[in-house]
Order: sequence, then C-alpha cells, then structure tokens
Amino acid sequence: MRVLVGCEFSGVVREAMRARGHDAVSCDLLPAEDGSPHHVQGDVLALLGDGWDLAVFHPPCTRLTVAGARWFKGREAEQAEAISFAERLWDAPIPRVALENPIGVLSTRSRLGKPTQIIQPWQFGHGEVKATCLWLKGLPPLVPTDIVSGRAARVHRLPPSPDRWKLRSRTYLGIAEAMADQWSASPAQEGP
Repeated sequence: MRVLVGCEFSGVVREAMRARGHDAVSCDLLPAEDGSPHHVQGDVLALLGDGWDLAVFHPPCTRLTVAGARWFKGREAEQAEAISFAERLWDAPIPRVALENPIGVLSTRSRLGKPTQIIQPWQFGHGEVKATCLWLKGLPPLVPTDIVSGRAARVHRLPPSPDRWKLRSRTYLGIAEAMADQWSASPAQEGP
C-alpha cells in the first residue's frame, strides 16, 4: 500500500508501515528526526491528492486538547483554524483514514464528532496512561495487543524542557506496530 503519515516528524508510524513492506512516507513541517529519505518536510495538505491507500494523521493538538483548555480564551481563531485543518485531513480523498488526537474539542466542536475509539498505551505493551482518540474511516478499531499493568501517567508529568512537547506527542511503538499490522491486513471498510 501507499501510506501517508501526516504531521509526523518522529517516523515511528512510517517505519512500522515500511517494516511491513509498504511504501510509507511521513510529512511534517519539521524535518524527520531519523533523517529518513522517506519524509517530506512541508505542508501535508499539498500531498492529500497523490493517490494514497491509507493515511494516518496526527494533527497538532496544542489548540485542540483539553489539557490546554485554560489557554483557549482569546485564542478562539487559532482553535477554529486547528479544527479546520483536522477536518481537511479527514476529508482527504483517501479510502482509509485514521486521525489521532488526545481527548479535546474535535469531539464537540468539529464535524468529526465522537471518536471511533479511545485507546491507551497500556493496551499495546507500554505502562503508560495517555488516552488517545482515533477517528477511523474505512478502518476497523484497533484490537489491544499487549495489556500491561503498572500504569502511570509519566508522559503528563514530564518536567519542563524545550523538547517536552515532542516527547508528549510521540506515538508509542506498540501502537504504531498495531496500526501497521492490523490496518495492513484489513480491507477497506464501508462508512466512517
């Protein structure tokens, strides 16, 4: 399959897809952390019509997550722009789309409505608590692969640092591998 991983600089999902033989490309305004030649630095919207079979989008959550709600006042225009960006990704002419974001305003203020499912890293081999919403079009919900105990909200308790936002936004490897395994083998499904 041709797979577009939008708004990803880490390459975690891209490399999970490539390890399964797919022609996967990531795209972000930032350069690829791993220096991969399979990364486009630029606006993902410019690539939406390029004949992809599957897209996994991670729109920036700064103006969308409930964790930042206290900062929303006075930034309504920025939030509306973030919602519009997520909706444009969702509307891409791609038969299978997964859009990932934390619990936030996409559920209540966008056309996307409630997420298809909410997953946790501890369902995929990581002892972390970090609720992640998935809106799925043409794809089945992810099935947990490795439920672990010892759950902690470590990512939420990271100390302040210039890279804190990067560490908080990174996709867990177990989730990326579940996406690659389960969505690679899945025929396109009808409906959102």
